[in-house]
Amino acid sequence: MVSARRNPNKIREGSIIVDIILYAIAFIICLITLYPFYFVIIMSISSPQEVAAMNVFWYPKGFNLGSYELIVKDAKMWWAYSNTLIYVSAGTLLNCLMAVLGAYPLTVRNLKGRKWVVAYLLIPMYIGGGLIPSYLLVNKLGLYNTMFAVIIPGMVSIWNIILVRTFFTTIPDGLKESAFIDGASHLQLLFKIIIPISKPILAVIAIYSIVGIWNSWFDALVYLPNEKLHPLQMYLYRVVVQQSVDLKMLSLDDAKNAVATMLSNIQLKYAIIVFTTLPVIFTYPFFQKYFIKGALLGSLKE
Repeated sequence: MVSARRNPNKIREGSIIVDIILYAIAFIICLITLYPFYFVIIMSISSPQEVAAMNVFWYPKGFNLGSYELIVKDAKMWWAYSNTLIYVSAGTLLNCLMAVLGAYPLTVRNLKGRKWVVAYLLIPMYIGGGLIPSYLLVNKLGLYNTMFAVIIPGMVSIWNIILVRTFFTTIPDGLKESAFIDGASHLQLLFKIIIPISKPILAVIAIYSIVGIWNSWFDALVYLPNEKLHPLQMYLYRVVVQQSVDLKMLSLDDAKNAVATMLSNIQLKYAIIVFTTLPVIFTYPFFQKYFIKGALLGSLKE
């Protein structure tokens, strides 16, 4: 009797059925992830009547770009856009700078109390001060109703500091010792040697900061009553959430105009969402070269 021999490559070859199931699951996850954004895009370019009737599901109906024309001509939107660019550029630069300056001392082995400082930094990650103390602090510092109320409180992130510190610990000690032997100071070591080879982790911090600041609107709602200082997402919040029309108080002609305006406004919301989301999506390819490597290296534990 000849016993059946087991194929040693059976595990490597895998199963076609399992592969099909995994591909199907991946396809469903991609569809669930991408369809909401696709839905917003086709709603933004469809006829306002079809959009109001919610007849658009798989493809645009009644091609119309009127909402995008209104957006381009809106001076308030461009003003909010410029504010957002200021918040994003300043916030991203400060986040990267503070993360580097906060992380480097925590990698110096001779620093006394280094472990206690690391443990102390972990406390605010789990226990926050709350909105009222933050509001009182911003008000006392004279930052209320200024751009600094949005920029300064968010420029230090404990998460970013820990991420950069973890990356710095992967740099060989021999490189640092060679720099010190050649007479370099800590500042020269940091800015001339460590930062140039830390582009992957800085790219991760930058993309995290850009996405976070670009999508932020709550700080502006709390600290910026002046609409001229509002970022783009706050402008979007005012358009999508706060807008309302009372048709009962209007005449017949005014009601018709109001209905037409309301139909256009419904489509306008989708167009604004697309208009405000695309720039941050186009930002990712510029950082993709370093992003995955930096995220992996920054997540390694010492």
